Amino acid sequence: MAVTGERFAHGLTVDQYKAQMTKNRDVFEANEQAAAVRPEDVTFFKGLAQPLNVLVITEDWCGDALANVPVLAKLAQESGKLNLRLFLRDQNLDLADQYLKEGKYRSVPVFVFFDVQMRELGHFIERPARATAEMAAATAQLVADHPDIPDLGAGFDEMSESARKLRMQSLGALRAQRGAAWTNMLIEDIETLLK
Repeated sequence: MAVTGERFAHGLTVDQYKAQMTKNRDVFEANEQAAAVRPEDVTFFKGLAQPLNVLVITEDWCGDALANVPVLAKLAQESGKLNLRLFLRDQNLDLADQYLKEGKYRSVPVFVFFDVQMRELGHFIERPARATAEMAAATAQLVADHPDIPDLGAGFDEMSESARKLRMQSLGALRAQRGAAWTNMLIEDIETLLK
């Protein structure tokens, strides 16, 4: 089902989204303020032939959304070429189900780019593939370093609380270390999508 201009208009602006956040608003705003967008990336987006409508599917509990949506918001602010509307995934499952990761996961964030006539130009789901590969390698190393915690490599829903905590700490440290590089990867992936 195509996304209409009317449906798009019902999405939240970034300010409306922040106002309704029940979790992690401080993290979102800190990430938005700290997002380091390179001048050449701002130039790329300013150079788009026309403004784009960007549908964002997100939730305030997701680490990838807290890292990536503020970057897109910063690009929109600095370029003046991206009209963002945010939709909460759990309240818009019809939208989420149109953009499933690997055809089965309701991953967030999702960025869907449309021209002014609401023709879809492409979409981006969750995080850059290169960042996912780095996270997988870090998790594999963590599992190898802690053979005494057998469920450390399981899915988050199947982990013990102690395993989940250790894995989250490890991924948080990796995100802090690689955040700027992942921001650049995100923007590069979006630029490639739009070329």
